[in-house]
Amino acid sequence: MTHEERNSARNLPPMPARREMLVGSAAMAAFLAGRAAVAGQTKEPVRHKPSSRAYAMKKSINLWAFPYPSRWTLQDCLRLAKDAGFDGVELNFDLESEFSAKASDEDIKGIRRMAEKTGIAISGVCSFLFWPYPMTANDPEKRKKSLEFANRMIEAAALLGTENLLVVPGAVYAPWIENFDPVPIDVCDRRAREAVRSLIPKAEKAGVYLNIENIFTSGFLFSPQEMNTFVDSFGSDHVQIHFDTGNIMEYQFPEHWVPLLGKRIRNIHFKEWDKRTHEFNLHTFRTLLDGTTNWPAVIEELNKLDYRGYLTFEYFHPFSHYPEALIWQTSDALDWMLGRKG
Repeated sequence: MTHEERNSARNLPPMPARREMLVGSAAMAAFLAGRAAVAGQTKEPVRHKPSSRAYAMKKSINLWAFPYPSRWTLQDCLRLAKDAGFDGVELNFDLESEFSAKASDEDIKGIRRMAEKTGIAISGVCSFLFWPYPMTANDPEKRKKSLEFANRMIEAAALLGTENLLVVPGAVYAPWIENFDPVPIDVCDRRAREAVRSLIPKAEKAGVYLNIENIFTSGFLFSPQEMNTFVDSFGSDHVQIHFDTGNIMEYQFPEHWVPLLGKRIRNIHFKEWDKRTHEFNLHTFRTLLDGTTNWPAVIEELNKLDYRGYLTFEYFHPFSHYPEALIWQTSDALDWMLGRKG
């Protein structure tokens, strides 16, 4: 009786053939060698090569990434941004803070002096007020209030010494605003054009650029072609584009938009998003490099345009613990993107 017959009679599995045993032994040896390599016993640690070129773009961060004003002062934020290696900070115009609708001209000039003393630039002005008070709202009082805010933002940008004002021209819908009253697309387009056109004379006089932001979930200006048509229709050099990489990532790719928008890009938000995420809202954006954005391709396309402006990280929830870490991590990530690390 053979080994196989005896094992079969005892209900035992068949013994592996000598060839199979040798293959198994080789696989185990390879596995153990790999474990040893991971433990640093046989191989040197991986050393990634730095970027083949350094890019002359500027690093900026939006104030929403800081625990301001709940835990830190504006001066705290500016100092940390400077220490972390940022060239500029984007400020958010709101209702209550040091930089708000309540701030006087002297208050805003004081912020400018603070930034200059710290040695950091104001890269632009942004505002969440365009959402609760859209320039295209069905409520005429909200439209009126929105234009009041926008006009004051132009003045504030000039007082701060920045040329960049991010403008949300309108919205069909805003999922992050409770009970948002939807606006028909054609009505939204008409109201947006009227609103932006009314701001141009003041912006031109102040030397401030009205940079129109692309926001996919607003239901308005879905494509680069639509953005270009909208911006070009005003015939003013002071109406340009504030391109946001993350706002289109659910369905499209920022490196495809950049060459189509071209020289109209005046300022930029870098927002990270992961295409494996199946929800798109303010809380779904991620820290830089922790997503699926092809940053080398985005940077290269911007470089082809000779873009030398700010790359501003926008993030809506500061870290609950060690909030400084987010600022330093972001600066480090931008250094990798710009070929300054390696």
